[in-house]
Amino acid sequence: MEAEITIVYEDERKAQAVVEAVSPDNFKVPTGLYVKTERRDNGVWTYIKCDRGIQTFIATIDDLLFAISTAEKILKTARKLE
Repeated sequence: MEAEITIVYEDERKAQAVVEAVSPDNFKVPTGLYVKTERRDNGVWTYIKCDRGIQTFIATIDDLLFAISTAEKILKTARKLE
């Protein structure tokens, strides 16, 4: 199974911050799972390939979206503190 997920932000700076927050996940994956996240212009693009079954595939997407949501909340809070 494969998925490509793109989330577009208002600027490249916010997209880069989100990528940096979630990119450590690119390196901590079990055999049979591949995740790559990168910034493309003002978007965050993630490619997921999973040979470990539908539950792992769905859990990986859920984990990614949770991490992105958390990064967005932190950025929003940090912006309020400026």
